[in-house]
Amino acid sequence: MQPPALAGPAATAALPPAVFPKDSRPLPCLLLASLLLLLLLHLLSSSAPPSSSPPLPATPDHIPLPVDASSSGPTPPSLAFLLTGSVGDADRLLRLLLAAYHPRNLYLLLLDRAASAGERARLAREARAGPGRANVHVVGDPGFANPHGASTLAATLHGAALLLRVGQDWDWFVHLDAGDYPLVTPDDLLHVLSYLPKDLNFIQHTSYIGWRESRQIRPIVVDPGLYLSSRTDIFYATQKRELPNAYKLFTGSSSVILSRKFTEYCIIGTDNLPRTMLMYYTNMPLPHRKYFQTVLCNSHEFNRTVVNHDLHYSKWDSHSKKEPLLLTLDDVENMTQSGVAFGTGFSKDDPVLNHIDDEILHRQPGEPAPGGWCIGVGDASPCSVSGNPDILRPGPTAMKLAKFLAQRLTYQNFYSQQCIWD
Repeated sequence: MQPPALAGPAATAALPPAVFPKDSRPLPCLLLASLLLLLLLHLLSSSAPPSSSPPLPATPDHIPLPVDASSSGPTPPSLAFLLTGSVGDADRLLRLLLAAYHPRNLYLLLLDRAASAGERARLAREARAGPGRANVHVVGDPGFANPHGASTLAATLHGAALLLRVGQDWDWFVHLDAGDYPLVTPDDLLHVLSYLPKDLNFIQHTSYIGWRESRQIRPIVVDPGLYLSSRTDIFYATQKRELPNAYKLFTGSSSVILSRKFTEYCIIGTDNLPRTMLMYYTNMPLPHRKYFQTVLCNSHEFNRTVVNHDLHYSKWDSHSKKEPLLLTLDDVENMTQSGVAFGTGFSKDDPVLNHIDDEILHRQPGEPAPGGWCIGVGDASPCSVSGNPDILRPGPTAMKLAKFLAQRLTYQNFYSQQCIWD
């Protein structure tokens, strides 16, 4: 990738405000909603069998006719996945990779330094063992990633930078943790996203600080994971900081789907806002839940590209909102009816993951989720033979995801929930 050309001499300036004129709206959201409605009609006409015929089972032995994106729709996008975990998470990342795998995408697996070199080597060996896995990479020398400190944000930015380096043509950056799992097939996700502008950023955010001010904003912390060669918990300073008045703080979830343009802005952009925010959040608890939200909403260029949802399903305790609750079989109905793309908060090898594999992804153990690119018909491993990656086979969950996004992208919902100052 060539470095961006400088438009003029470097200069310093005050940080931009987070609120912009109402007529500064680069995205035609009514058009977006119309496109999604056309997508729904397209899904109905292309994937539903004739009324006189019974539905065809989506099994490796009988795969319904796929949709050729080159002839019946826009070219599918390419996604850059960062899959992160820590010690003991190698098997979880391998399972997550298979569930989310598609040959059009790029994958970077990151086990932080708490995992052994042997575990990381096994992950690299098994992740690239399947046919056509040249699009799968593993970080060989990561740092520590303390889930409460700045080292986790550093790991995310490191992964994004590596993905920019190894992939020249992907459209969205998708960060998944070892506890996440897809609720739609890779074909479903690519098919729906192919109808959207590629400058959209999906990130849950709010400027309502509330109880976080005393527990997560004003405290000053130090993350030893940034400078020690062993994993050590963060520690707190005795002083407290004042809230900033040069910019507005936003917070949300650590799950993000970011446009390539915004990712480049954070990693290699010439605007100093991302670096200023990085310096500010270095000594704050849980900065990975605040950094991208604050940069997006304080940027003139990007604050009108935000969809206020991370496309993840999670469940929270109404009394303690520190971490999402674990998802189980009791949550299947709510998860599947939500229409989102991913679930957050699965324990390792929980039976609910087998249910998702069987009923939603139609994935066999040790195999990728089958899609239009899998042409090994009659084989127990249909994806062992790769076909055209532009051919997709969207299913019922694509319809749910499209409906969910159509609601989020209506003119009123889209702008009324963007970077609001509470």
